[in-house]
Amino acid sequence: MSIVSPFDLASDALYQQWRDEKLADYPRQLDDLMIEINDPRQLNRVEYHALLACCRKTNMVIYAGKTGDNPDKNIPFLLAQQFGLKRLNNNWLADEDGISALTVAKDGTQSHYIPYTNRAIQWHTDGYYNTAREQINGMVLHCVHPASQGGDNALLDHEMVYLLLREQNPDYIQALMQPDVLTIPARNDGVTIARPVETGAVFAINADGSLHMRYTIRQRHVQWKQEPATQAALNALTALLNSNSAYIFLGKLSAGMGLLCNNVLHTRTAFIDDDNPRLLYRARYFERIAHT
Repeated sequence: MSIVSPFDLASDALYQQWRDEKLADYPRQLDDLMIEINDPRQLNRVEYHALLACCRKTNMVIYAGKTGDNPDKNIPFLLAQQFGLKRLNNNWLADEDGISALTVAKDGTQSHYIPYTNRAIQWHTDGYYNTAREQINGMVLHCVHPASQGGDNALLDHEMVYLLLREQNPDYIQALMQPDVLTIPARNDGVTIARPVETGAVFAINADGSLHMRYTIRQRHVQWKQEPATQAALNALTALLNSNSAYIFLGKLSAGMGLLCNNVLHTRTAFIDDDNPRLLYRARYFERIAHT
């Protein structure tokens, strides 16, 4: 039995009902996404339901815990488990436990990749280069120590991107749902193919009817389908991401704060470190947050 989804262009009545519910009382400022808690490793019932309610509405929540600059990796790990996030994407640059310590790498392999530098990162969803079977659906980003200057994030619910584009022109959604619209070329380490070419859609409907988005605004090492419908959709998407939309939230995580989300679109500004370098833990999961 197939699940009917509001993200299916053929389900217009269901989409309109979902759209109206989505827009009703949707947050318009960052403070609406922030929930104060005690210890993320062991939430009480009230804290859990407050975080979950925000995620159900916006696919994301910012928690402000009281762990400060405690470097315990169990903070994001145990938080994630409470929301059904268990299967970590242990990518090749992550630590042995599957959690990435995002800090400036002065040398080695990591230093060649932007998350491990102090440079800006433009709009993207995590794991856009992953295979269809290993798509990132859930993520925790936990701050141990912020940068002294910069390192701010912009956040945008991928369901709102879908909604705003569909309201402009459903053809944009149809174009971005094509299975060959976005191709990430293979990564070659000089001897072997370290990651094969990966082609897929921008918007895809998961087996449970939820929406997944796979996207990067970067121009290098990305190949887009070259036809008018795709280019029109990409132009509309780029205009949205570069706009002052009320649905784009801007802020900076402080020590003890974190982002729990269903892999929403996000950015990071460039930053400057002091004697205590910026350190964030990133845990990426194949599951979505449970009950969202």
